[in-house]
Amino acid sequence: MQMERRTFIKNSGIAGTMALLPLENPLVANTLFAKRRVALVGTGVRGISFWGKNLVDRYSDLLEFVGLADINEGRLQMAKKYMGVACPTYLDFDLMLAETKPDLLIVTTMDSTHHEFIIKGLEAGIEVITEKPLTTDHHKCQAIIDAESTAAKPIIVGFNYRWSPHSTRIKELLVDNEVGNLVSVDFNWFLNVHHGASYFRRWHGEMDKGGSLWVHKATHHFDLLNWWIDSEPVEVSAYGSLDHYGSNNEFRGANCRNCAHTDKCKFYWDITKSEHMMKLYVENEKYDGYIRDNCLWRDDIDIFDKMSAQIKYANGVLVNYSLTTYSPYEGYRIAFNGMDGRMESWEDIPWREEERINQAELHAKEMNQGPAEEDTNYHEIMLMKNFGEHEMIQVAQSKGGHGGGDVRLQDRIFKNRSAPDPLKHTAGSRDGAMSILIGIAARQSIAENRPVRIDELTSLEPQAIRS
Repeated sequence: MQMERRTFIKNSGIAGTMALLPLENPLVANTLFAKRRVALVGTGVRGISFWGKNLVDRYSDLLEFVGLADINEGRLQMAKKYMGVACPTYLDFDLMLAETKPDLLIVTTMDSTHHEFIIKGLEAGIEVITEKPLTTDHHKCQAIIDAESTAAKPIIVGFNYRWSPHSTRIKELLVDNEVGNLVSVDFNWFLNVHHGASYFRRWHGEMDKGGSLWVHKATHHFDLLNWWIDSEPVEVSAYGSLDHYGSNNEFRGANCRNCAHTDKCKFYWDITKSEHMMKLYVENEKYDGYIRDNCLWRDDIDIFDKMSAQIKYANGVLVNYSLTTYSPYEGYRIAFNGMDGRMESWEDIPWREEERINQAELHAKEMNQGPAEEDTNYHEIMLMKNFGEHEMIQVAQSKGGHGGGDVRLQDRIFKNRSAPDPLKHTAGSRDGAMSILIGIAARQSIAENRPVRIDELTSLEPQAIRS
């Protein structure tokens, strides 16, 4: 087993001369330890940008990529060039593990295949980071749980929303018991007609690939709820349907590039305007047939585009949740009701902002993988005690992906792993499981028209207080 840095320094003869240097200082890291050997499987846009080029640009003093794997030969070559790495590429994942012997595996493949690579990484004794969601159904989830139970290294799940300053401030206020014992939460998430529609163009629009937006997208939201409430879900009742996208439209085309209806389709998206998307996806369709600008009216779409759920938690808190996929604006509203007061907050609600947001540009801003930049704008949190006045709490906005959470998450993983974590930001496999199990239970609730208990799905027993 690899020795922890603190233990190594304490027991070595150089402890005295280097005691004043922070353990995460690059000088210490580069002097005492070899760079972490990193392998990446899945070279789509999220893989090569957030978990690829960003790591190369920010942490090359701490890590090096030793292998890239994918089923698409063209995307592999594009990934290597875009990331600026010289490592070998592999169509055979098992061969990559055998030849490169990485210390860390990053999984960014199609959601339905996450479990395959997570389990193989664990069995090889490698630490695994997986993009959310952990996986797409409860059988695969149980397989991951079983594999990790005997593994030498843990799983880290890339929940970045927890790390944003806004989400963190909400957590702090709840930890400080500002509204008293929590009773219920109302949470409404809105995807606009640009971002929301994009899921239905991609493989995410098909249940067997992404597990529906109950899992792929809402895993973010359910993880935030679990973290904020500091408890785990016990039962889910849900409703959902496909009312807008898919076969609900009177016309459809092969894809946006090859469609006779572009003049009347408000959802027409011209992929040819993006050189990056053309090089990564269109030029490599010949290898695996994946169409990035697929028609969002195609008959293959079988996920929900309208979703609502009630979630009961082990500590008694009740949550009312909804997800809209074709809203005119993008953002969320949340309210926490406690015995002693109420707390409300929101992001990107147009009439709550000082200036209107251009909705066509919001998706690009949200998915920006560049470094976070501090802004002069603020998020607001309304806190009101029973029999008291309301207080408006301002939280400085951070630019960059997911409200500034992206870079904070990666700094924690690659630079500051030994730092204290009093708010329990770091997410492991249990956090990943409990978030997807809400969505999986919601799907089952809709299919069977009944409440579904979380303990029906896997061996995990929900806890009243998160450990």
